[in-house]
Amino acid sequence: MADPFSIRPLTPVIGAEIHGVDLDRLDEPTFQRIQQAFTDCGVIFFRDQDISVESQKALGERFGELVIHPNDPGLDGHPEVMIIHADETSVRVAGERWHSDVSCAECPPMGSILHMHVVPEHGGDTLFASMYAAYEALSDRMKSLLDGLTAIHDGGPYYREANRLIGRDDGGREYPHAEHPIVRTHPVSGRKALFVNQMFTVRIPELPQVESDAILAFLFAHVQRPDFQCRFRWQPNSIAFWDNRCTQHHAVWDYWPETRSGFRVTIRGDRPS
Repeated sequence: MADPFSIRPLTPVIGAEIHGVDLDRLDEPTFQRIQQAFTDCGVIFFRDQDISVESQKALGERFGELVIHPNDPGLDGHPEVMIIHADETSVRVAGERWHSDVSCAECPPMGSILHMHVVPEHGGDTLFASMYAAYEALSDRMKSLLDGLTAIHDGGPYYREANRLIGRDDGGREYPHAEHPIVRTHPVSGRKALFVNQMFTVRIPELPQVESDAILAFLFAHVQRPDFQCRFRWQPNSIAFWDNRCTQHHAVWDYWPETRSGFRVTIRGDRPS
C-alpha cells in the first residue's frame, strides 16, 4: 500500500504543506516525520483538519507545555487557547506587523499552532519569513558586528496600544520585558537566525541610541525581503504550525469587512542563546 504522507515545499527556504495526515490520529512514526519537517521547513501547513479544540491542545502538548498569552484572554474553559478573530466591527487584527510571537518573554514560545475555522472569500493570507535566510544573507562585516550583541524586547508598548484601540483596560499590568541575543542559535538545528522584530524589539543596549535605531531599522526592513518568505492562503480547517525561534510572520488584513476566525495554541520555548 502506498504511503499517503507527502511534503510539498512552498519555497526553497521556508514552508511546506504536509498531506496524507489526520492530526486527530497521529501514530508515533508519523509524529516524528512531522517533527522533522517542522525543524527542516520552519513552518508547516495542513489542509482539511476538522479537529476539536481538545485535539488541537493535545497536538500542541506533544511538542511541549502550552502557555497562556500575556495580554489576550483565552477561550472560556481553555485559557491556553488564544482566539484569533476579526470581522466588520474590528479596529485592529492580531499580527498585522512582522513579528516573532511574544519575543518579549524571558523564554519566548517555541512555536504556535493556528487552526482557522472561518476565512474570507478573498485575502487574509499569512506571510512567513525565514530568519535563517535573513541572517545568512548579511555580509560578513554585518554578521561580525551583530554576533555578541543583545536587544531589549518589551511587550508594554505594543500590548498597551492594542488595548487602547479596542477599549480594553489593562489595569496597569506589567508586561514581559527581556534581553536576548540579536543572533540566536536554534537549539535543534544548530543554525543561526536573526532574533529582532519590529513589534517588540526596542533597543540594542551595547550601542548609543542613534546607532541602535539605525541598525534596528535596517534589520526590520531586511527581514521583509520577499526571497526570505512564503505566503499561505487559508482555507476552512487549515492549520499552520510555525517555529517561533527561526521565523517571523505577518497577518495581512485585506479582507475587511469579512470574517476571519480561529484558535491558536502556543508552546513554551527556552531562553535564546
